Amino acid sequence: MRFALVRGTRIRLHESGDPDATPVVLLPGIGRSLEDWELQHPLLDDEYRVISIDMPGFGLSERMPPSTTLGVLADGVWATLDAIGEHRPVHLMGNSLGGAVSMTMLAGSPQRVSTLTLVNSAGFGREVTAALRMLAVPGLGRRMLRRIDRISAPRMERMIFADRALVTPARVEMALRIARQPDFAAVYLEIARALGGVRGVGAAWRAELLGRLAGSPVPTTLVWGERDLILPSRHLGAARAAFPHARAHLFPATGHMPQIERASEFAALVRPMLSRVAV
Repeated sequence: MRFALVRGTRIRLHESGDPDATPVVLLPGIGRSLEDWELQHPLLDDEYRVISIDMPGFGLSERMPPSTTLGVLADGVWATLDAIGEHRPVHLMGNSLGGAVSMTMLAGSPQRVSTLTLVNSAGFGREVTAALRMLAVPGLGRRMLRRIDRISAPRMERMIFADRALVTPARVEMALRIARQPDFAAVYLEIARALGGVRGVGAAWRAELLGRLAGSPVPTTLVWGERDLILPSRHLGAARAAFPHARAHLFPATGHMPQIERASEFAALVRPMLSRVAV
């Protein structure tokens, strides 16, 4: 893992595999880090250059100067790839907020995206965990984010996984480390409020983004965990309607991060699409 200097901002990334191989780019969710994709590196990097990125202001990456929006995050990811010399079309995978950022990247630069894999992605429904809706309450959201500690962090991790054994000390420690970053609360609140409020995920940005992607020919895979407590699995139906050509898969007894809970099965699921598309 290393940092790249991107327009004066330190962005953290993890690369594995042959640098000359076809690039696969992995994006985590809101308030999360590239560790959410670490199990996929050894499962994919025998054939691909695998790059996971802490998006600007999240994980251990610094924020970028503008207020955080989907467009700012998407631009930050493209700028990071440019900074490390990766200008080829990429296989793009995003989990949760990373899925919405991936769709924004595709909408803005379709020539740079070879395939799209959306994993329990934001953008397909209003329903979201109450913990995220509460962030929109004036004053409350900032207090919540500043009080992430050894009691609250494990509770947050338990919401993510159907298998509670995955709430490991290492994952809790990483959550605490992220929460201590100087811009964590500000960036989290900016994007959370840009995308929704106390009533849930906003409809306007979802309709606008999916409208821009209507008819996109980019090969797409949609993945969900049946027991997602963050973004319910019924959103998969809306995702299939938005991407009627896509392959869709629902993992049983799985939470918000199938790429962790079903790591080997996930890699086996996405590999055929990656191998069919020449870059």
